[in-house]
Amino acid sequence: MTEISGTTAAAPLPVLALDSVDSTNAEARRQAESGDLGPRWITARVQTAGRGRRGRAWSTTEGNLAATLLTTTDRVPGDAARTSFVAAVAVADALATYLPDSLIRLKWPNDVLVDDRKICGILIESGRVRGEDRLWLAVGIGVNLAHAPQVADRPATCVADHLRGDVASPPTARQMLDRLAAAFAHRQGQWDDQGFEPIVEAWTARAIGLGGPCAARLADETVEGTAEGLDPDGSLRLRLPDGGVRRIAAGDVFFGGR
Repeated sequence: MTEISGTTAAAPLPVLALDSVDSTNAEARRQAESGDLGPRWITARVQTAGRGRRGRAWSTTEGNLAATLLTTTDRVPGDAARTSFVAAVAVADALATYLPDSLIRLKWPNDVLVDDRKICGILIESGRVRGEDRLWLAVGIGVNLAHAPQVADRPATCVADHLRGDVASPPTARQMLDRLAAAFAHRQGQWDDQGFEPIVEAWTARAIGLGGPCAARLADETVEGTAEGLDPDGSLRLRLPDGGVRRIAAGDVFFGGR
């Protein structure tokens, strides 16, 4: 492995570059639980056991980006969970360097879509720092750059298939990580300095499905209504047929059949 310097809009963070790993989030957890809290980005050329939300597999082959930001936060767990929206907006910002902006959309809670197909997976994990009140965070981000995995129930795509006319080739994983790290630092800075509203605005500007029918599949029920927007805590606001409002904090959502 090698440790090299990454660049961000705020301050450089080190990047730990691995040839192969089970998952960058798992590596971040191991480091955090051993007392090595970063902050740093961890990336790998190949992931052998990548994971997404709800235990779904996330395939990373050479040429795609697998990266995790290991950091700490003083925010309470519910507040820290909103980092997933910061990550989604940052990925969209980074992708706009290479792709037509109009193709890049966000689906609640943190799916990044290009041409209505998934291009990115985001997984936030956390734990209590031993002997302290703060949390360590592992912000895992996988982006399909050169290849799109074949997933039967979730059509996927990659950057290489949608390049703007002025972009000759997809970025390398390291080039994408540099763009992503800078975008994440910028959006995190907005949250720290201005509150969560700028993140809500940026997310809403790219969101699919708002104003239309939505079904939220929860652990023990499915709730249907009209998706109205994002609450300040990151919940999806769903207007029910009887006029009431249901706030969806977790679950799988489907917009107009998507």
